[in-house]
Amino acid sequence: MILEKVNYPEDLKSLKIDDKKILAEEIRKKILDVVSETGGHLASNLGVVELTIALHSVFNTPIDKIIWDVGHQTYVHKILTGRKNKLETLRKLNGIAGFPKTNESIYDNFNTGHSSTSISVALGMARARDIKGENNKILAVIGDGALTGGMALEALNDVGSSNTNIIVILNDNEMSISKNVGGISMMLSKLRTKSMYVKANIKGKRTISKIPFIGEKIVKLVQKGKRGIKQLVIPKMYFEDIGFRYLGPVDGHNIEELEDIFKVSKEQEGPILIHVLTKKGKGYKPAEETPDKFHSTSKFNIQTGEKLGKGNKDYSKVFGDKLVKIAKNNKNIVAITAAMKDGTGLTEFAKKYPKRFFDVGIAEQHAVGLAAGMAKAGMIPVVPLYSSFIQRAYDQLVHDIAIQNLPVIICADRAGIVGNDGETHQGLLDMSFTNGIPNFCIMAPKDFKELEEMLDFAVDLKKPVLIRYPRGGESLCFENCEKIELGKSEIIETGKDVTIIAIGKMVSRAVEVSNILKESDISATIINARFLKPFDEKTLLKNINNLIVTIEDGTIIGGLGSRIEEFIVENNININLEKIAYPDEFIKHGNTDEIEKKYGLDAKSISDNIKSILEEKKIKNINIIRS
Repeated sequence: MILEKVNYPEDLKSLKIDDKKILAEEIRKKILDVVSETGGHLASNLGVVELTIALHSVFNTPIDKIIWDVGHQTYVHKILTGRKNKLETLRKLNGIAGFPKTNESIYDNFNTGHSSTSISVALGMARARDIKGENNKILAVIGDGALTGGMALEALNDVGSSNTNIIVILNDNEMSISKNVGGISMMLSKLRTKSMYVKANIKGKRTISKIPFIGEKIVKLVQKGKRGIKQLVIPKMYFEDIGFRYLGPVDGHNIEELEDIFKVSKEQEGPILIHVLTKKGKGYKPAEETPDKFHSTSKFNIQTGEKLGKGNKDYSKVFGDKLVKIAKNNKNIVAITAAMKDGTGLTEFAKKYPKRFFDVGIAEQHAVGLAAGMAKAGMIPVVPLYSSFIQRAYDQLVHDIAIQNLPVIICADRAGIVGNDGETHQGLLDMSFTNGIPNFCIMAPKDFKELEEMLDFAVDLKKPVLIRYPRGGESLCFENCEKIELGKSEIIETGKDVTIIAIGKMVSRAVEVSNILKESDISATIINARFLKPFDEKTLLKNINNLIVTIEDGTIIGGLGSRIEEFIVENNININLEKIAYPDEFIKHGNTDEIEKKYGLDAKSISDNIKSILEEKKIKNINIIRS
């Protein structure tokens, strides 16, 4: 096997093209074997095998710097940079990450996990290089889907006018996660914006299509030819007009052509853009046919492509189904997604209400700004975003929605620990960074039924709302669900020894903890907070025991525990408080159960913690506030 002899980029330099072709197929097989067992990002990595081989063959890494946009397509890069034998630990606790990590390898030049950042970072490195008088190459590898992100366009604008030596590689596979949408992906079709062209085009199509037997075939053939011409001409015009030297397009699966064009780029001065055409999922038929399903996948059967394990109902599905029902009776409901239609549960909504569904591409700022405009005009926008991606639209939450108190419903999907994707994807900060925004109502459901009730409530509330819910399914289906009232919590159990206040998925954890405590004759009052903001102070005052414990799947700063701590101080209450949440640090990758246990958020750790505190209080007879 060629792969056995390749451990670092220098091992590629002596390989012949035919050997590199064999290497490409061996790498594809290795990625398939590993990801089918560990889960991970499959389609994007299968699509960049030849591109990555050619990059490391031509450029002198790590002296030359490659910045990978998003970074989920770096499995091939990791195989070729000394981590081949660690790939089986991919995304596992204490294993290698699924994204570039500077603490993992000198070949990883910048930590990435979100879209549209690479060109800005690469330009920053290039300018620093120039100031220091160095002479290495700086490359940004960015997908066409990431160009819908405003940050990428801002960076292109700056690079184009900079006259700085930098190479941008546009990996054009017509996909982000869902199929690309919007003006960037339609750039190759901008001739259609001309009104005279449109009228002539329509008339011509109608005339030609009336020709018996062959009319429709001629129309399709002409359309195909036009697309090919525009693919060659229009992007070159666009990029060269803003200051780039355009090279390509080049077949992203032809190593020889890739190496030739990379060698040419090394001799050029100023900003270079290389247009590379690839196929997402290349070499594995199920991923080629449905690349969105294999963007990020759990374990699957290589032979069939079927995912292993039952596809149980999850919060995203419950959200999507409920929104369809609400929209049936409320014509003002609209749904907005940032290239995550399937992931956030909006597939059915898009089918049933296409005129009220808007996919804006990877552009969270625009998604939230769009929602604000629609809300101001009388609609009720619902915007589901992964919790970690809401960060990208923070100013719009404040400036566009909250200040004007507009009825926009933001749904923070994947809130809390998501596990294997690590720091860039953990949804731990949403409560903290929205808690301080005036006018926002912040809620979290304990189960599926409560999520449905919260959606109904949010639609009627007519003010800014954030509803956060976790990845996956409910831990416990509660029998009862009291009617939701603004700022009103719910008593789940009553006891005399400890008051446990939990929010969202951690209400189920509180019940688990209570059941363990009962074995030691400790009884707990459990309060389902429901609302972080406004917070139910009255219910808490009526249900205080000597020890208050807060449980939340967010950061320990600025969330539920902090709110209770403020309440205790403001009311001068002398009582024990234990805040159980994730520490003030970024949580690395690993599965959710492992991470919860590591940080003491599993039921046994929490119950042991409570028993220890109660015993300490009993022995020392002290009454202090714990934080």
